[in-house]
Amino acid sequence: MRVERQLWFWVGALVVLVLAIALLRDILLPFVAAVVVAYFLNPIADRLQGYGLNRTWAAILVVGVVAVLVALALILLVPVLADQVRQLVAALPGETERFKIFVERFGRDWLGPSFPSFQTTLDRALADLSQNWATMAGAVMASVWTRGLALVNFVSLLLITPVVVFYLLVDWHPMLARLDDALPRDYAPTIRRLAVGINDAVAAFIRGQGTICLVLGVFYAIGLSWAGIDYGLLVGLSTGLLAFVPIVGWVLGLLAIVQFWPDPAPLLKAVGVLVCGIAIDTAFLSPRFVGQKIGLHPVWMIFALFVFSYLFGLVGTLVAVPLAAAIGVLVRFAVQQYLDSSLYKGSGAAAEGSAVPVVEDRP
Repeated sequence: MRVERQLWFWVGALVVLVLAIALLRDILLPFVAAVVVAYFLNPIADRLQGYGLNRTWAAILVVGVVAVLVALALILLVPVLADQVRQLVAALPGETERFKIFVERFGRDWLGPSFPSFQTTLDRALADLSQNWATMAGAVMASVWTRGLALVNFVSLLLITPVVVFYLLVDWHPMLARLDDALPRDYAPTIRRLAVGINDAVAAFIRGQGTICLVLGVFYAIGLSWAGIDYGLLVGLSTGLLAFVPIVGWVLGLLAIVQFWPDPAPLLKAVGVLVCGIAIDTAFLSPRFVGQKIGLHPVWMIFALFVFSYLFGLVGTLVAVPLAAAIGVLVRFAVQQYLDSSLYKGSGAAAEGSAVPVVEDRP
Protein backbone atom coordinates (compact mmCIF):
# COMPACT_ATOMS: atom_id res chain seq x y z
CA MET A 1 0.00 0.00 0.00
CA ARG A 2 2.88 2.36 0.81
CA VAL A 3 4.38 1.89 -2.65
CA GLU A 4 0.97 2.40 -4.26
CA ARG A 5 0.45 5.69 -2.37
CA GLN A 6 3.88 6.91 -3.46
CA LEU A 7 3.14 5.97 -7.06
CA TRP A 8 -0.14 7.90 -7.06
CA PHE A 9 1.59 10.87 -5.43
CA TRP A 10 4.21 11.10 -8.19
CA VAL A 11 1.65 10.55 -10.94
CA GLY A 12 -0.49 13.33 -9.47
CA ALA A 13 2.53 15.63 -9.18
CA LEU A 14 3.39 14.98 -12.83
CA VAL A 15 -0.17 15.73 -13.95
CA VAL A 16 -0.21 18.98 -11.96
CA LEU A 17 3.15 19.98 -13.47
CA VAL A 18 1.98 19.34 -17.04
CA LEU A 19 -1.27 21.27 -16.46
CA ALA A 20 0.65 24.18 -14.92
CA ILE A 21 2.99 24.33 -17.92
CA ALA A 22 0.03 24.21 -20.32
CA LEU A 23 -1.80 27.00 -18.48
CA LEU A 24 1.25 29.24 -18.02
CA ARG A 25 3.03 28.57 -21.31
CA ASP A 26 2.51 32.13 -22.58
CA ILE A 27 4.53 33.61 -19.71
CA LEU A 28 7.06 30.82 -19.19
CA LEU A 29 9.30 31.57 -22.18
CA PRO A 30 11.69 34.03 -20.42
CA PHE A 31 12.16 31.67 -17.48
CA VAL A 32 12.59 28.51 -19.56
CA ALA A 33 15.04 30.39 -21.80
CA ALA A 34 16.91 31.52 -18.69
CA VAL A 35 17.23 27.93 -17.42
CA VAL A 36 18.52 26.75 -20.82
CA VAL A 37 21.02 29.63 -21.08
CA ALA A 38 22.19 29.19 -17.48
CA TYR A 39 22.66 25.46 -18.06
CA PHE A 40 24.72 26.27 -21.16
CA LEU A 41 26.86 28.89 -19.37
CA ASN A 42 27.34 27.18 -16.01
CA PRO A 43 30.60 25.39 -17.02
CA ILE A 44 32.11 28.75 -18.01
CA ALA A 45 31.19 30.24 -14.63
CA ASP A 46 32.67 27.16 -12.94
CA ARG A 47 35.89 27.59 -14.91
CA LEU A 48 36.17 31.26 -13.93
CA GLN A 49 35.48 30.37 -10.31
CA GLY A 50 38.23 27.74 -10.53
CA TYR A 51 40.62 30.49 -11.56
CA GLY A 52 39.92 32.21 -8.25
CA LEU A 53 37.16 34.62 -9.29
CA ASN A 54 34.26 35.13 -6.88
CA ARG A 55 31.13 33.26 -8.04
CA THR A 56 29.06 36.45 -8.15
CA TRP A 57 31.65 38.27 -10.24
CA ALA A 58 32.01 35.22 -12.47
CA ALA A 59 28.25 35.28 -13.12
CA ILE A 60 28.34 39.04 -13.77
CA LEU A 61 31.20 38.63 -16.25
CA VAL A 62 29.56 35.75 -18.12
CA VAL A 63 26.15 37.41 -18.36
CA GLY A 64 27.72 40.74 -19.34
CA VAL A 65 29.80 39.27 -22.16
CA VAL A 66 26.86 37.26 -23.51
CA ALA A 67 24.58 40.31 -23.33
CA VAL A 68 27.09 42.37 -25.33
CA LEU A 69 27.44 39.61 -27.95
CA VAL A 70 23.65 39.28 -28.28
CA ALA A 71 23.27 43.06 -28.58
CA LEU A 72 25.94 43.19 -31.31
CA ALA A 73 24.25 40.32 -33.14
CA LEU A 74 20.89 42.11 -32.99
CA ILE A 75 22.39 45.38 -34.21
CA LEU A 76 24.49 43.88 -37.00
CA LEU A 77 22.53 40.84 -38.16
CA VAL A 78 18.84 41.65 -37.69
CA PRO A 79 18.71 44.45 -40.33
CA VAL A 80 20.49 42.22 -42.88
CA LEU A 81 18.29 39.22 -42.10
CA ALA A 82 15.14 41.35 -42.24
CA ASP A 83 16.19 42.66 -45.66
CA GLN A 84 16.86 39.13 -46.95
CA VAL A 85 13.52 37.91 -45.62
CA ARG A 86 11.81 40.79 -47.43
CA GLN A 87 13.66 39.93 -50.65
CA LEU A 88 12.79 36.24 -50.29
CA VAL A 89 9.11 37.04 -49.81
CA ALA A 90 9.12 39.25 -52.90
CA ALA A 91 10.98 36.66 -54.98
CA LEU A 92 9.02 33.62 -53.80
CA PRO A 93 6.71 33.37 -56.86
CA GLY A 94 9.70 33.49 -59.22
CA GLU A 95 11.68 31.00 -57.14
CA THR A 96 8.67 28.68 -57.15
CA GLU A 97 8.54 28.79 -60.96
CA ARG A 98 12.27 28.07 -61.21
CA PHE A 99 11.85 25.11 -58.88
CA LYS A 100 8.98 23.84 -61.03
CA ILE A 101 11.11 24.03 -64.20
CA PHE A 102 13.98 22.25 -62.44
CA VAL A 103 11.75 19.42 -61.21
CA GLU A 104 10.02 19.02 -64.58
CA ARG A 105 13.34 18.81 -66.40
CA PHE A 106 14.61 15.89 -64.36
CA GLY A 107 11.28 14.37 -63.39
CA ARG A 108 10.60 13.18 -66.94
CA ASP A 109 13.75 11.04 -66.88
CA TRP A 110 13.41 9.78 -63.31
CA LEU A 111 9.66 9.09 -63.16
CA GLY A 112 9.00 8.00 -66.73
CA PRO A 113 5.31 7.11 -67.31
CA SER A 114 4.37 8.32 -63.82
CA PHE A 115 5.53 11.86 -64.54
CA PRO A 116 2.21 13.31 -65.89
CA SER A 117 0.29 12.50 -62.71
CA PHE A 118 3.19 13.80 -60.62
CA GLN A 119 3.29 16.99 -62.69
CA THR A 120 -0.42 17.59 -62.10
CA THR A 121 0.03 17.23 -58.35
CA LEU A 122 3.13 19.46 -58.40
CA ASP A 123 1.40 22.18 -60.44
CA ARG A 124 -1.55 22.21 -58.06
CA ALA A 125 0.68 22.36 -54.97
CA LEU A 126 2.90 25.13 -56.35
CA ALA A 127 -0.13 27.11 -57.54
CA ASP A 128 -1.60 26.95 -54.06
CA LEU A 129 1.75 27.98 -52.59
CA SER A 130 2.13 30.93 -54.95
CA GLN A 131 -1.41 32.15 -54.28
CA ASN A 132 -1.53 31.56 -50.54
CA TRP A 133 2.03 32.09 -49.34
CA ALA A 134 1.21 35.49 -47.89
CA THR A 135 -1.78 34.09 -46.01
CA MET A 136 0.28 31.16 -44.72
CA ALA A 137 3.12 33.45 -43.64
CA GLY A 138 0.65 35.68 -41.84
CA ALA A 139 -0.93 32.69 -40.11
CA VAL A 140 2.48 31.43 -38.99
CA MET A 141 3.47 34.83 -37.65
CA ALA A 142 0.11 35.18 -35.90
CA SER A 143 0.57 31.76 -34.32
CA VAL A 144 4.06 32.64 -33.14
CA TRP A 145 2.81 35.96 -31.81
CA THR A 146 -0.10 34.50 -29.86
CA ARG A 147 1.86 31.51 -28.54
CA GLY A 148 4.74 33.25 -26.85
CA LEU A 149 6.07 36.32 -28.61
CA ALA A 150 3.54 38.95 -27.68
CA LEU A 151 5.04 42.35 -26.93
CA VAL A 152 5.05 41.84 -23.17
CA ASN A 153 6.74 38.47 -23.52
CA PHE A 154 9.32 39.84 -25.94
CA VAL A 155 10.23 42.68 -23.58
CA SER A 156 10.39 40.27 -20.66
CA LEU A 157 12.65 38.00 -22.72
CA LEU A 158 15.10 40.87 -23.13
CA LEU A 159 14.85 42.24 -19.59
CA ILE A 160 13.94 39.36 -17.28
CA THR A 161 15.94 36.53 -18.84
CA PRO A 162 19.42 38.03 -18.16
CA VAL A 163 18.46 38.73 -14.53
CA VAL A 164 17.16 35.19 -14.01
CA VAL A 165 20.27 33.77 -15.71
CA PHE A 166 22.47 35.74 -13.30
CA TYR A 167 20.70 34.47 -10.19
CA LEU A 168 20.66 30.91 -11.50
CA LEU A 169 24.41 31.02 -12.15
CA VAL A 170 25.11 32.41 -8.68
CA ASP A 171 22.92 29.83 -6.88
CA TRP A 172 23.40 26.86 -9.24
CA HIS A 173 25.37 24.58 -6.92
CA PRO A 174 23.47 25.50 -3.70
CA MET A 175 20.19 24.70 -5.51
CA LEU A 176 21.50 21.31 -6.62
CA ALA A 177 22.70 20.59 -3.08
CA ARG A 178 19.27 21.41 -1.64
CA LEU A 179 17.59 19.17 -4.22
CA ASP A 180 19.98 16.35 -3.36
CA ASP A 181 19.22 16.73 0.35
CA ALA A 182 15.49 16.46 -0.41
CA LEU A 183 15.77 13.10 -2.18
CA PRO A 184 14.01 10.17 -0.48
CA ARG A 185 16.76 8.23 1.28
CA ASP A 186 15.68 4.80 0.05
CA TYR A 187 15.81 5.81 -3.61
CA ALA A 188 18.55 8.46 -3.54
CA PRO A 189 21.27 6.31 -5.20
CA THR A 190 18.96 5.30 -8.06
CA ILE A 191 17.72 8.87 -8.54
CA ARG A 192 21.29 10.18 -8.57
CA ARG A 193 22.28 7.59 -11.18
CA LEU A 194 19.33 8.57 -13.36
CA ALA A 195 20.11 12.26 -12.84
CA VAL A 196 23.67 11.70 -14.06
CA GLY A 197 22.37 9.95 -17.19
CA ILE A 198 19.82 12.69 -17.84
CA ASN A 199 22.44 15.39 -17.27
CA ASP A 200 24.80 13.72 -19.76
CA ALA A 201 22.05 13.50 -22.40
CA VAL A 202 20.71 17.02 -21.86
CA ALA A 203 24.20 18.54 -21.66
CA ALA A 204 25.13 16.79 -24.90
CA PHE A 205 22.24 18.55 -26.61
CA ILE A 206 22.14 21.99 -24.95
CA ARG A 207 25.91 22.46 -24.67
CA GLY A 208 27.22 20.09 -27.31
CA GLN A 209 24.61 20.34 -30.06
CA GLY A 210 24.07 24.02 -29.26
CA THR A 211 27.76 24.71 -29.87
CA ILE A 212 27.66 22.68 -33.09
CA CYS A 213 24.63 24.61 -34.38
CA LEU A 214 26.30 27.96 -33.66
CA VAL A 215 29.54 26.93 -35.38
CA LEU A 216 27.74 25.50 -38.42
CA GLY A 217 25.44 28.51 -38.62
CA VAL A 218 28.41 30.87 -38.86
CA PHE A 219 30.21 28.54 -41.31
CA TYR A 220 27.22 28.14 -43.63
CA ALA A 221 26.32 31.83 -43.49
CA ILE A 222 29.84 32.86 -44.52
CA GLY A 223 30.27 30.01 -47.01
CA LEU A 224 26.95 30.37 -48.82
CA SER A 225 27.32 34.15 -48.95
CA TRP A 226 30.79 33.64 -50.47
CA ALA A 227 29.30 31.18 -52.98
CA GLY A 228 26.98 33.94 -54.14
CA ILE A 229 23.68 32.33 -53.18
CA ASP A 230 20.79 34.74 -52.77
CA TYR A 231 19.75 35.10 -49.13
CA GLY A 232 23.03 33.34 -48.21
CA LEU A 233 23.10 34.73 -44.67
CA LEU A 234 19.49 33.72 -44.01
CA VAL A 235 19.82 30.26 -45.56
CA GLY A 236 23.21 29.65 -43.93
CA LEU A 237 22.12 30.58 -40.42
CA SER A 238 18.90 28.58 -40.80
CA THR A 239 20.82 25.53 -42.05
CA GLY A 240 23.28 25.68 -39.17
CA LEU A 241 20.82 26.43 -36.38
CA LEU A 242 18.54 23.61 -37.57
CA ALA A 243 21.42 21.14 -37.95
CA PHE A 244 20.07 19.03 -35.09
CA VAL A 245 17.06 18.14 -37.28
CA PRO A 246 18.18 15.37 -39.68
CA ILE A 247 18.40 16.11 -43.43
CA VAL A 248 17.32 19.75 -43.08
CA GLY A 249 20.69 21.00 -44.32
CA TRP A 250 20.37 19.10 -47.56
CA VAL A 251 16.78 20.27 -48.04
CA LEU A 252 17.81 23.90 -47.65
CA GLY A 253 20.79 23.20 -49.90
CA LEU A 254 18.36 22.48 -52.75
CA LEU A 255 17.83 26.25 -52.89
CA ALA A 256 21.39 26.60 -54.12
CA ILE A 257 21.00 23.86 -56.74
CA VAL A 258 17.77 25.34 -58.12
CA GLN A 259 19.13 28.87 -58.04
CA PHE A 260 22.41 28.19 -59.84
CA TRP A 261 21.40 25.39 -62.22
CA PRO A 262 22.79 24.85 -64.85
CA ASP A 263 25.78 27.18 -64.19
CA PRO A 264 28.37 24.74 -62.78
CA ALA A 265 30.85 27.12 -61.10
CA PRO A 266 28.63 28.70 -58.40
CA LEU A 267 26.71 25.43 -58.10
CA LEU A 268 29.90 23.55 -57.19
CA LYS A 269 30.80 26.29 -54.71
CA ALA A 270 27.45 26.01 -52.91
CA VAL A 271 27.48 22.20 -52.89
CA GLY A 272 31.11 22.27 -51.72
CA VAL A 273 30.19 24.48 -48.76
CA LEU A 274 27.38 22.11 -47.74
CA VAL A 275 29.57 19.01 -48.12
CA CYS A 276 32.41 20.62 -46.14
CA GLY A 277 30.00 21.60 -43.37
CA ILE A 278 28.61 18.08 -43.09
CA ALA A 279 32.14 16.61 -43.17
CA ILE A 280 33.31 18.96 -40.40
CA ASP A 281 30.25 18.08 -38.33
CA THR A 282 30.65 14.33 -38.86
CA ALA A 283 34.42 14.09 -38.45
CA PHE A 284 35.07 16.65 -35.73
CA LEU A 285 32.17 18.54 -34.17
CA SER A 286 29.72 15.74 -33.33
CA PRO A 287 32.35 13.29 -31.96
CA ARG A 288 33.95 16.10 -29.96
CA PHE A 289 30.88 17.80 -28.48
CA VAL A 290 28.11 15.18 -28.55
CA GLY A 291 29.38 11.64 -29.15
CA GLN A 292 26.66 9.09 -28.35
CA LYS A 293 25.38 10.85 -25.24
CA ILE A 294 22.02 12.06 -26.56
CA GLY A 295 20.96 8.54 -27.53
CA LEU A 296 17.93 9.69 -29.56
CA HIS A 297 16.82 8.21 -32.85
CA PRO A 298 16.29 10.97 -35.47
CA VAL A 299 12.61 10.00 -35.87
CA TRP A 300 12.04 10.32 -32.11
CA MET A 301 13.76 13.72 -32.18
CA ILE A 302 11.53 15.03 -34.97
CA PHE A 303 8.43 13.58 -33.28
CA ALA A 304 9.36 15.29 -30.00
CA LEU A 305 9.76 18.64 -31.75
CA PHE A 306 6.31 18.37 -33.34
CA VAL A 307 4.55 17.15 -30.18
CA PHE A 308 6.04 19.60 -27.69
CA SER A 309 5.76 22.60 -30.02
CA TYR A 310 2.10 21.71 -30.68
CA LEU A 311 1.30 21.31 -26.97
CA PHE A 312 3.33 24.17 -25.49
CA GLY A 313 4.17 26.54 -28.36
CA LEU A 314 7.60 28.19 -28.33
CA VAL A 315 8.29 26.92 -24.82
CA GLY A 316 7.74 23.38 -26.06
CA THR A 317 10.02 23.94 -29.05
CA LEU A 318 12.75 25.17 -26.72
CA VAL A 319 12.63 22.17 -24.38
CA ALA A 320 11.48 19.43 -26.79
CA VAL A 321 14.78 17.68 -27.48
CA PRO A 322 16.21 18.02 -23.92
CA LEU A 323 13.00 16.58 -22.49
CA ALA A 324 12.98 13.83 -25.10
CA ALA A 325 16.56 12.98 -24.13
CA ALA A 326 15.58 12.85 -20.46
CA ILE A 327 12.54 10.69 -21.24
CA GLY A 328 14.80 8.41 -23.27
CA VAL A 329 17.04 7.85 -20.23
CA LEU A 330 14.01 7.03 -18.06
CA VAL A 331 12.57 4.67 -20.68
CA ARG A 332 15.87 2.81 -21.03
CA PHE A 333 16.04 2.50 -17.23
CA ALA A 334 12.47 1.16 -17.10
CA VAL A 335 13.19 -1.35 -19.86
CA GLN A 336 16.31 -2.56 -18.07
CA GLN A 337 14.36 -2.93 -14.82
CA TYR A 338 11.78 -5.00 -16.68
CA LEU A 339 14.45 -7.21 -18.26
CA ASP A 340 15.96 -7.83 -14.82
CA SER A 341 12.61 -8.62 -13.21
CA SER A 342 10.91 -11.94 -12.60
CA LEU A 343 8.01 -10.71 -14.75
CA TYR A 344 10.29 -11.02 -17.78
CA LYS A 345 12.49 -13.92 -16.66
CA GLY A 346 9.77 -15.97 -15.00
CA SER A 347 9.77 -17.37 -11.50
CA GLY A 348 11.68 -20.51 -12.48
CA ALA A 349 14.23 -18.83 -14.74
CA ALA A 350 17.09 -18.98 -12.25
CA ALA A 351 16.57 -22.65 -11.44
CA GLU A 352 16.20 -23.59 -15.07
CA GLY A 353 19.26 -21.57 -16.02
CA SER A 354 21.41 -23.36 -13.45
CA ALA A 355 20.29 -26.84 -14.47
CA VAL A 356 22.30 -28.75 -17.05
CA PRO A 357 20.03 -30.23 -19.70
CA VAL A 358 20.23 -34.01 -19.98
CA VAL A 359 19.81 -35.70 -23.32
CA GLU A 360 18.73 -39.31 -23.07
CA ASP A 361 20.17 -41.87 -25.45
CA ARG A 362 17.38 -43.56 -27.29
CA PRO A 363 17.85 -46.80 -29.17
